[in-house]
Amino acid sequence: MSRTVLVTGGNRGIGLAVARAFADAGDKVAVTYRSGSPPEGLFGVGCDVTEPATIPDAIAEVEAQYGPVEVLVSNAGITRDALGIVMSEEDFSDVVETNLTGAFRLVRHGTAGMLKARWGRLVFISSVMGFLGSPGQVNYAASKAGLLGLARSLAWELGPRNITVNVVTPGLIETDMIADLADKRRDELLSQTALRRTGTPEEVAAVVRFLASDDAAYVTGALLPVGGGLAMGH
Repeated sequence: MSRTVLVTGGNRGIGLAVARAFADAGDKVAVTYRSGSPPEGLFGVGCDVTEPATIPDAIAEVEAQYGPVEVLVSNAGITRDALGIVMSEEDFSDVVETNLTGAFRLVRHGTAGMLKARWGRLVFISSVMGFLGSPGQVNYAASKAGLLGLARSLAWELGPRNITVNVVTPGLIETDMIADLADKRRDELLSQTALRRTGTPEEVAAVVRFLASDDAAYVTGALLPVGGGLAMGH
């Protein structure tokens, strides 16, 4: 059965892989993007999750095209790296505003159809760094850790309406976000990864698709690592 799927930040990296995985399975997929252009073959809507007024407009565009959102994948995220003791308040707040507050805003506006239908899937893309910690990323780690508290609280609130809420925590995934990672840091993280390799966006997308499927109907409030063993046990 074809479902309406919305993936935020779906024009590159993990978000794009997730969007294409759903589209390849026959779902009606929309992606949001803040800059650039939408990916070829996917319905794109401009949306900046740090601008509250753009979110209901984006949701309305998706619903006009495909109907109520049934699967919402909150993936939009940024980094602004610096050591915590010298990080500016602006860099801290910008990352939290995008990665955590933006996810909250999307839930507020994107779940109306799910509540009415008494069915839905919410998946938040976090990071193992939210639980392992990472030097120079106190803002990013804090925002990604916060998604777990958000998701588990929502799981309690939305569970009676048959809406599941889960978190995926990718590890070292080959995307633009790690392209500038220093070789020393990459080697350090790989040494802490049981499989001793980086992952692919498609491997993350497969787990997201599972969580949105009927096979995962009894999975909610879960944190599923996709990191090859990095941060195992956190």
